[in-house]
Amino acid sequence: MASTRSIRNAPLGGGLAALLAQAVPQDDEGRGIPTRRLGRTGEQVSILCLGGAHLGRAAKDDGENAAMRLAHAAVDNGVFFWDNAWMYHDGYAEEFMGRALKGRRDQVFLMTKNSGRDEKFARQCLDDSLRRLQTDYIDLWQFHEINYDNDPDWVFERGGLRFALEAQEAGKVRHIGFTGHKHPAIHLRMLGKGFDWATSQMPINPMDHFYRSFQNEVVPICIAKDVGVIGMKCLGGGPREAEIPTKTKVTAEMCVRWALSLPVSSIVRGYINMEQLMADVKIARGFQALSQQAREEIMTLAAAGAGDGRHEHFKSTQRYDAPIYRQMHGFKV
Repeated sequence: MASTRSIRNAPLGGGLAALLAQAVPQDDEGRGIPTRRLGRTGEQVSILCLGGAHLGRAAKDDGENAAMRLAHAAVDNGVFFWDNAWMYHDGYAEEFMGRALKGRRDQVFLMTKNSGRDEKFARQCLDDSLRRLQTDYIDLWQFHEINYDNDPDWVFERGGLRFALEAQEAGKVRHIGFTGHKHPAIHLRMLGKGFDWATSQMPINPMDHFYRSFQNEVVPICIAKDVGVIGMKCLGGGPREAEIPTKTKVTAEMCVRWALSLPVSSIVRGYINMEQLMADVKIARGFQALSQQAREEIMTLAAAGAGDGRHEHFKSTQRYDAPIYRQMHGFKV
């Protein structure tokens, strides 16, 4: 068996090639976007995933009618993988998405995330999410923000995973995964716990290549274990989640193309208007992976400001740790 070190050092191109070999292109009329296999689930999901936090923000800031049009335009253009979380906007994001799903539930692969580590809280999260989303099952239920060193132990020892498996057996949850944005080592602990996770969600962007790198440390392990990789924070942190294109010469399009050129099944993207959505749809249609030369050009642009985490505050500070998790671990909110 290959060592963990050799797996981590393996080139990522092979994993991408395998995903692309199983990909489903857009339809013959040019609608929609390609899909990729979501790890051991065997599901084909759109390579773009509609971010629930930003959709909820759009509904609050610009009105529900505009946000509803945005959500429906996403699925009409092939973005049928939808993301959410129990704690986004104190539940409003799930409630709004539940209304957006009316009449379209069978068109969407629905993911939401659970804040619980123990059985009682995990149960509350699932009950609330099912009610808010107006559905009787979740396609992918992920343990959210596994960011602290003891989170992996808590999920296993306090009953959160046990309840998730019961919910899966009951048909309320189809697949189980986890997310986190803090440090690759914490993801590796979750992956090394002996449970066959369906998915792992993590930061994927050009800066990540140089600093606490999920793409270099975690993605190869996921490929080896057939865990579906879901990218997030593709544009970095900061105002409107666009730290990298706002403060460096790496553009938003470069960030999206970079992420999709890695062996990810999908990337969660936060859209607050139609222009942002359609810009990504344009990139995704007929997507071709970056050439080695294009990768090197982006790396050159990224390298100067990448090594100290200045554009990935979610790794090096608590600014992006949700209050509920800070409180859970005894930090001031």
